[in-house]
Amino acid sequence: MTIRQNRPDLYLSMPHPCSYLDGRMSTILFVDPQRVLSQGEYGAFVRQGFRRSGDLVYRPHCQGCRACVAVRVPVREFSPTRSQRRVWVRNRNIELVEKPACFEAEHFELYRRYQAGRHPDSGMNDADPQKYLGFLASCQVDTAFFELRLEGRLLGVAVADLLPDGLSAVYTFYDPDLPQRGLGVYAVLWEIAETARRGQNYLYLGYWIAESPKMSYKTNYRPVEVLQDGHWLPLTPSR
Repeated sequence: MTIRQNRPDLYLSMPHPCSYLDGRMSTILFVDPQRVLSQGEYGAFVRQGFRRSGDLVYRPHCQGCRACVAVRVPVREFSPTRSQRRVWVRNRNIELVEKPACFEAEHFELYRRYQAGRHPDSGMNDADPQKYLGFLASCQVDTAFFELRLEGRLLGVAVADLLPDGLSAVYTFYDPDLPQRGLGVYAVLWEIAETARRGQNYLYLGYWIAESPKMSYKTNYRPVEVLQDGHWLPLTPSR
């Protein structure tokens, strides 16, 4: 006899100020926080455009606004730009080390420096270890912290969820005093390469917001697919 588990309940948040577009209100659709998702269930939600922050699995659901567009890179078709190739070569001596998603003081200190240097006015600039780990890790998702090291020195950490069909890039933080290395770009390039190395198909990059400088970069990794009306479609050059 086959036992079918009911789909998780979904809830809609109260409206709140949008984090990315000034003057707009936002609401999110989120999975029942009491429901523990299997890896397959979480992967299915990601394919439907959901993301996570800590244990909260959500996607934007804003009345009259569709600015947040889920994007993913089909890694087997990816072709780096000339600039991206230069970043890759520039960082070819960096070693990547996979670590479990748990608290390490060295990671946290770099995270604090990154937030202070790159996002000093953000609510994420908080020296609280519990909030830090509560944001990046989850008790129900298989997550890895990929260290970027150069001769033993920690330069960055790329946090990614491990999915049945690829990786989902959660967050990356890195040394803010090394802008010439392009560590943020390198982390995405490495995640694309790592997804392909694992024999998987997609790197999920979260939401592309064309009007937001903080979120518009995600379409720089071509080709890229966008989720429209429940279907993943290639992003045309005109968009």
